[in-house]
Amino acid sequence: MPKRPITPDDLLRFHFVGDPQISPDGTRVLFVKKHVDAAKNKYVSHLYSVDRDGRATQLTQGAGGAGNPRWSPDGGHVAFLSGRDKPAGQIYLLPMGGGEARKLTAFPEGSVGSIAWSPDGAKIACTFREQHPDWTEAAKKEREAKGAGTPPRVMDDLWYRLDGDGYFMGQRHAVYIVDVATGEHRLLYNASALDSYDFDWSPDSKELAIIHTANKRPFSDPANDQIYRVDLDGKAWKLDGLPKGDKSNVRWSPDGKTIAYLGNVDEEDPWGVRNTRLWKVPAEGGEATCLTPEDDVCLTTGTISDAKEVSYSGYLRWAPDSTKLYVNPGVQGGVWFGDVDARLGGIRWLVQGNECFEAGPVSRDGRAVGMVVSDPTRLGEIAWLDLTEERLVPERLTAFNKPLLDELKLSEPEEFWVESTDGTKVHTWVMKPVDYLAPKRYPAVLEIHGGPHTQYGWTFFHEFQVLAAQGYVVVYSNPRGSKGYSEAHCAAIKGDWGNKDWDDVQAVTRFAQHLSYVHPGQMGVMGGSYGGYMTNWVIGHTKDFRAAITDRCVSNMVSMGGSSDFPFNKDGYFKGVCWGDLEKIRELWRQSPLAYFENVTTPTLIIHSEGDLRCNIEQSEQVFTALQMQGVESRFVRYPVETFHGMSRNGPPDLRLHRLGEILRWWERHLKTSA
Repeated sequence: MPKRPITPDDLLRFHFVGDPQISPDGTRVLFVKKHVDAAKNKYVSHLYSVDRDGRATQLTQGAGGAGNPRWSPDGGHVAFLSGRDKPAGQIYLLPMGGGEARKLTAFPEGSVGSIAWSPDGAKIACTFREQHPDWTEAAKKEREAKGAGTPPRVMDDLWYRLDGDGYFMGQRHAVYIVDVATGEHRLLYNASALDSYDFDWSPDSKELAIIHTANKRPFSDPANDQIYRVDLDGKAWKLDGLPKGDKSNVRWSPDGKTIAYLGNVDEEDPWGVRNTRLWKVPAEGGEATCLTPEDDVCLTTGTISDAKEVSYSGYLRWAPDSTKLYVNPGVQGGVWFGDVDARLGGIRWLVQGNECFEAGPVSRDGRAVGMVVSDPTRLGEIAWLDLTEERLVPERLTAFNKPLLDELKLSEPEEFWVESTDGTKVHTWVMKPVDYLAPKRYPAVLEIHGGPHTQYGWTFFHEFQVLAAQGYVVVYSNPRGSKGYSEAHCAAIKGDWGNKDWDDVQAVTRFAQHLSYVHPGQMGVMGGSYGGYMTNWVIGHTKDFRAAITDRCVSNMVSMGGSSDFPFNKDGYFKGVCWGDLEKIRELWRQSPLAYFENVTTPTLIIHSEGDLRCNIEQSEQVFTALQMQGVESRFVRYPVETFHGMSRNGPPDLRLHRLGEILRWWERHLKTSA
């Protein structure tokens, strides 16, 4: 049977796998599988396990879904989160010897975050934030019954909202302890001015190591995350000797002697320009030691895709004998897996190459790890990595997407390194149309990633494949500002957008124009978030592109500084703030694409979600107003308030398809017609 080009609607047949958790006995991998229920226009997530022979078993059922699965230390149960008991999500226990899952906790309406078993299996630590009383389902129903209006949101602190999480006002997550035998929960620790904690159990199950900010005003004061040891009575003490800066992924060594974490000692790096490195400190406190000082790698690099979750939190796990740690960062477009000697330091790459290898915890005996493996022509599947082999090659265990992929004719990206200014080589990929025939020339689309401090890479991207299937050359790259190459490559644009990044985008544009199969007069440019910023910058500085698409963009750095859920801190990443000193405001305005919009003549499609709290929709409103007032052809597509910044990756299926339809119609109109 002949293969066919991919379509937007194939999204409805994708299977997404994630969160691989190898069993304590090292015989199978537990994971979450998500797919689209097209009839109900929603995603359905359930727990599965797969053994070494590739036999997959579905473990949960029902409409409430399941996520965050964690094995009990003895392997007898799996704890997981589910919303089946509406309106409150709860922790459930699933016996692996057979039987139905039972609800363990009885939290009030709210949000349960991360969960972790104590090593002795008697308790589970978790984070929980109670819903504001005005916004519970019961309060809403009472208002409806009385005909009362919607209450105001009242805030006394700058941290009151988060994109994808919504408005939580003064409510905060705290750390709770759940008794596994009774299901009773109790508050253990609540001391962070923000809404996040990173924690790990001590090997003897008597304490937690917890990371949180030590600042009372986190957005105003220099970064200062610290580690606290908290006993089960809630008594806490701060580890002495730790530097300031950002910290995450706290991990207590199995022998109890050392605490490791991922960190950055730069106090003035709120956007993570500097490399995140691996550190260790004695569990009793003392001087912290960096274990990766010579490795020019950021250990919290995320790799962007619209076919998987994007994580910027990093990965860190101890080997069971406490002699080494495992790391799993994004490097040169891939996601690599390596280990670090706990005494000598230095990263040794175990698995690397032109794929994304995203690991879960290491098995209790240290012999294996579960992974999600993907590449540009294969969606993620669960894999097994045997750490005892001389040559480490992940073995794919599942093939949920194989029936669909066997039908499809896909484009394999070609890799290039494009020369830019200052001797910079820009990592670039080109996807030819799936029915490419030489010597024909084709219209091309230049895609620019968001972040900016992240990377495009060696993973499946539905949007790119759809464009290639529709007859476009797709060009994408990692210009300066991207992670995955070096700290200098990333830091080149700190507080100076529209300079070195623009040099690199121009270099990639010239490269694309000179490809023998690209029609240089029929090129478009598009991007989302920071990619939307750079798209706006491009059309204000060149006429090289026939049309543009700016998605969830940034256009005005002055208003962005106060309208984002992460407001600009004073003289941190950017110099100045969006209020006060006019000279510093002018510096933000100089870096604002809107400042150059009197030069724009490029027809532009604008896409934004009304619920976007990261890049507020007012950024796109300003773009649309400027273009319309100047008579530039433009179209503004606004998605509803229920959607948010990551809609192209995890928004409602029908709206994701609508977005792709708008994109294809725009390019059809502007790039497939003669000049």
